Amino acid sequence: MSLDIAAKTPHDQLAEMLAADMAAVNALIRDRMASEHAPRIPEVTAHLIEAGGKRLRPMLTLAAARLCGYAGPYHVHLAATVEFIHTATLLHDDVVDESTQRRGRPTANLLWDNKSSVLVGDYLFARSFQLMTETGNMRVLDILANASATIAEGEVLQLTAAQDLATDEGIYLQVVRGKTAALFSAATEVGGVIAGAEEAQVRALFDYGDALGIAFQIADDLLDYGGTSAVIGKNTGDDFRERKLTLPVIKAVARANAAERAFWTRVIEKGQQGDGDLEQAIALMQRHGAMEDARSDALMWSAKACAALERLPNHPLRDVLAELADFVVSRIR
Repeated sequence: MSLDIAAKTPHDQLAEMLAADMAAVNALIRDRMASEHAPRIPEVTAHLIEAGGKRLRPMLTLAAARLCGYAGPYHVHLAATVEFIHTATLLHDDVVDESTQRRGRPTANLLWDNKSSVLVGDYLFARSFQLMTETGNMRVLDILANASATIAEGEVLQLTAAQDLATDEGIYLQVVRGKTAALFSAATEVGGVIAGAEEAQVRALFDYGDALGIAFQIADDLLDYGGTSAVIGKNTGDDFRERKLTLPVIKAVARANAAERAFWTRVIEKGQQGDGDLEQAIALMQRHGAMEDARSDALMWSAKACAALERLPNHPLRDVLAELADFVVSRIR
């Protein structure tokens, strides 16, 4: 491998290897986000889709299909479907979280309003189902429909668990599997299914996407307490201010003494936050090794993703997918 290639991120390498396919995906997205009667739909959609997102999930679908030897046209439809589902969930999430920034830009709900964000998200979900039915493959329809339901379920579970200090690591994992990993695993799994891959390979692709999504989310949770907003595309401490029980907080709460638990009750359950509370929260997490243990968990899930790839055909794309699993956690090493 040349130094030039080695210097590129796995995401950049995937983008180069799948450039022609991604061009077709982007053209299909632009075509299907159009609306003859409601110009606000493409306005809102374009704001988010063209905001410099990495298109990681659709590239996972394309890579999985190519890795399994697919030569037909429908991996493009599935990749566009995955991106539409992802974009719809982001529009809805920003309304639920009352967010004002996404990928370093004002959110759609801030620029337009909550109603527009919710309704355009609904439109994109409907478009995604139109796209997936065009493949004529009932199994991919089943996988993506289930993923859509799981994502919504994960978001609702997060609502009920968000400010409850009784939330444990099992519930956290269930939430993450819903709101993040479900679309990663569906994205990779449908790539194998549309390629007609054997069952063991389809399962390996699912396992890779699932583990990658969990590693990705844990890393994101950790970065909220130690990254810069330029790296993570949101403000450091946002999860704390939104009183989200992410993995490092859950670990710190489990190990807290009475005084520390009173602190967590005040800032998370009651939402009474003041100057210095974020810094104290970080200090408590560090005191109990919560950040380090969460980092170890992220690395474990990354290793599981790489192990799943060993069950797939030897292919340059497989190597880059393994590098991607390492890369998503490299920011927290």
